[in-house]
Amino acid sequence: MTTTQQQQLLELSPAEFAAQVNSPNTVVFDVREQAEYAREHVAGAQNIPLSRLTVDTVPQTTKKVILYCQSGNRSRRAAKLFFAAGYYQVAHFDGGFTAWKGANLPYNEDKKAPLPMMRQVQIVAGGLVLAGTLLSAFISPWFLLLTGFVGSGLMFAGFTGFCGMAKILARLPYNRVK
Repeated sequence: MTTTQQQQLLELSPAEFAAQVNSPNTVVFDVREQAEYAREHVAGAQNIPLSRLTVDTVPQTTKKVILYCQSGNRSRRAAKLFFAAGYYQVAHFDGGFTAWKGANLPYNEDKKAPLPMMRQVQIVAGGLVLAGTLLSAFISPWFLLLTGFVGSGLMFAGFTGFCGMAKILARLPYNRVK
């Protein structure tokens, strides 16, 4: 007779996560990108970006695993990889780092680290749209093509999940995490 264990994803509230984060029987993985982690993270968390996580690279541990990201979406996806790697129970912090900060819980912050990539994309895209609009109003209406190009790129990123601007910005020297 064989017994099969059911895979279980536990969703933790901020209070539950805070109570377990420093336990010696728990390991906490931040699955956000390196730049996000470098800027701010829960003390004691280890960074394993979801973009680099595969079934073969899932860390093996006998401790309780808790995953978190910015909002909870990436940690849910990371949990599926942990299950595929043989884990039966994984916890994730529902609401992610946003909920952690919203609950006024302590975290490590490095204000010298680069801004999160999506904020950089928003700043650059907004600046290009503003520049294109002003240039089209005062110099030539052809500059409206710039705003159309940026808008098309943002729509493409929304539909496909691929943001070319983020890929370009990630290559800039200040975005390379040491």
